[in-house]
Amino acid sequence: MPLAQFIKTAGEPTILKRSLKVSIIVGTILMFINHGDKLLSSNIDATLIIKILMTYCVPFCVSTQASVSATLQSRKKAI
Repeated sequence: MPLAQFIKTAGEPTILKRSLKVSIIVGTILMFINHGDKLLSSNIDATLIIKILMTYCVPFCVSTQASVSATLQSRKKAI
């Protein structure tokens, strides 16, 4: 799959909305599992903030990749 086609499909509003929803839900769960103790103890520093942001990026990227792959596969079969 060409990168340009992947990026164009990933930028579609339906895929972005779905990925954002997944990221918020799954990212929040993972954030509390992985960093909840530090947040509750108010032990927050720049490193923790970066880790928390990355915790949200992972489900966003996974959801986007899965949605793009499924969309492109569906379009390919329709041809």
